[in-house]
Amino acid sequence: MSRADPLQSVARALRRRRTTIALLGAAPILLALVFAAARLAGASAAIPIALVGILCCAGLAISVHRRTDAAWLARRLDARVPAMEDSATLLSADAGALSPLQRLQRARLAGRIAQLDIDRVRDPWPLPPLLAGLGLALAIALGAWLHHPAEVPGMSETRDRPARAASITALDRIGIAIQPPAYTGVAAHEVSALDFEAPEGSRVDWRLRFVPQPRAAALVFHDGRRLALDPDGTQWHVGTPITTSLLYRIEVEGVAPADASLHRVDVIPDRAPEIRVIHPERTLSLLEAGQKHWNLEFEASDDYGLAAAGLALTLAQGSGESVAFKDRSIALDGEPVDGQRRVRYQVALDLDELGLGEGDDLVVKLAVRDTRKPEANVTRSASFILRWPAEASADSAGLEGVLQRTLPAYFRSQRQIIIDSEALLAERDSQSAERFLDRADAIGVDQKILRLRYGQFLGEESEGEQHAGGAHEDHGDAAVGEAPAGFGQAGDVLAEFGHVHDIAEAATLLDPETKETLRSALGEMWQAELHLRQGDPDLALPFEHRALELIKEVQQSTRIYLARVGLELPQVDESRRLSGDRSGLSDRIGALVRTAPDEQGLADFWAALASEGGELDAVAVRHWLDRRGDGQPETLTVLAAIDRLQRDSACSDCRAQIRKLLWPLLPTPATGVAPHAVPDVAGRSYLEAVQATGGAR
Repeated sequence: MSRADPLQSVARALRRRRTTIALLGAAPILLALVFAAARLAGASAAIPIALVGILCCAGLAISVHRRTDAAWLARRLDARVPAMEDSATLLSADAGALSPLQRLQRARLAGRIAQLDIDRVRDPWPLPPLLAGLGLALAIALGAWLHHPAEVPGMSETRDRPARAASITALDRIGIAIQPPAYTGVAAHEVSALDFEAPEGSRVDWRLRFVPQPRAAALVFHDGRRLALDPDGTQWHVGTPITTSLLYRIEVEGVAPADASLHRVDVIPDRAPEIRVIHPERTLSLLEAGQKHWNLEFEASDDYGLAAAGLALTLAQGSGESVAFKDRSIALDGEPVDGQRRVRYQVALDLDELGLGEGDDLVVKLAVRDTRKPEANVTRSASFILRWPAEASADSAGLEGVLQRTLPAYFRSQRQIIIDSEALLAERDSQSAERFLDRADAIGVDQKILRLRYGQFLGEESEGEQHAGGAHEDHGDAAVGEAPAGFGQAGDVLAEFGHVHDIAEAATLLDPETKETLRSALGEMWQAELHLRQGDPDLALPFEHRALELIKEVQQSTRIYLARVGLELPQVDESRRLSGDRSGLSDRIGALVRTAPDEQGLADFWAALASEGGELDAVAVRHWLDRRGDGQPETLTVLAAIDRLQRDSACSDCRAQIRKLLWPLLPTPATGVAPHAVPDVAGRSYLEAVQATGGAR
């Protein structure tokens, strides 16, 4: 026999005792209720009560059985059997997850369980509650017997049937005809359930038959609308178009309805068409050499059917501010793939016919519409562009600096020069003096190249003509006796010696402050290059760092388009530091945000759902949900759950469901205010000492 068998025997004995006690307490009352129902209302009322009572007893037994689990048994053993040494949980634990010491303790407890007296842990018979339940059952049965003492069983059912029929009515037949819009192609059909689905815009006709017949009947919707049912012989009918999902209940006059719960109608919306682009694969395509046509291929689908499709074309011609646009539209005939629900469109655009030229852009966009009435759903695809790149003209060859919009990527290479210089200094001891000088000179060359590149943004010359510090480099000896071409002409003299491209203001669109910052960075680079070429990277590093800081300022200045506006705080009174003087100070209350009244009601309602006996005021919640609209998710589910809870306040499942559904809808609470902490003895002593010191001053 395994070690778990004694424990299972104890558990079975405890479950049997607890289940028996529960059933003995409920069975007499159930029998008395069945007897009273049969005595007062006949067998037709007694049978449902008996079935419900049996189900309740079964549920009670299952609940007791589940509550008597391993955790409960361990707590009972630890509480009533000292020999368990508060270790009864080891008996039901997985042996593989226990330590050697725990397995040893488990073996000891298993032996003690086998010798356990079951009466020490079994529930005693609760005679007073059982006797009280028996007395209540006898009182119910005696009252029912005395109410009709001389009737024969079965006669009360016959006599009371008209009275009960006059007080309760039931639906004998349900027929709901749904007529979807003609454009959907969905056939009309009928359902026999009060909860159903219908396509958007359907005509819904309710045909109901009640037993017995009421004086009047109506459909009452969750938004307050009311539709009166018209009598037609033995049936009642009413019809209306349905455009949004809704909740409704059936109300009858003169008799109580057997089913007063809310029923739901879910509207299936007509979705907009979907477009899938097959070709081109990219939104921007460049015209290939010799290309005369642009092939386009699309596929569209819809839940009910597609009506028409068109291609919108826009031809953009020109450049700069002289761009002209020509719009044109083309109707497309597609090839059905799955009837009219999925259609493929193919078109080859003749570029010569459209007038596409060099430097032009052709923009196309597909638009499809479905068959929805009275207003169709329209879906448009993304824009696709075919570009004919323009050749670079000679007039724009020298305008790269003028057209510069952002700083180039090599504005970040100054940091690499600093890294190389620091690495060279770290390896000074492991290299020869000649090798060290060569590497420093190479870094200096890199610094020179970077400085020359930066100089182009201030209108300085390129590397072949670059002058350092304002002095031109020597270009070599000129041939003696050779006169330059065009000698004596003003234009040639200016072209050779004037260097028109040296005018900084004409080289870039940088503002004057940014130019000065960049000019300062060039000066720092020049000093860094000087020390690097002389083999002193340690002296060059400060200049390199300052150059990097200035470059970062230039980078940041290119991103500033508006004046910097920030919070200007008042100056701090240093004389009041650590003095505890709070004169002139007040608590800030302006930052607190008031909660809207309806949101506060929603939060209070959600909090009240946590307690079974809490009072619930669902009026504010209903109004808040109505303002959200039926298009919001789970709105109807929340309203239906609230309605069930109002009709059955003891429905704990309804409370849990509403809390779960309302949680994502709860508004974000305003920032809470933390109360001031009350200082302890040490804190008060410190404050008193500070105040005393301030007073002495």
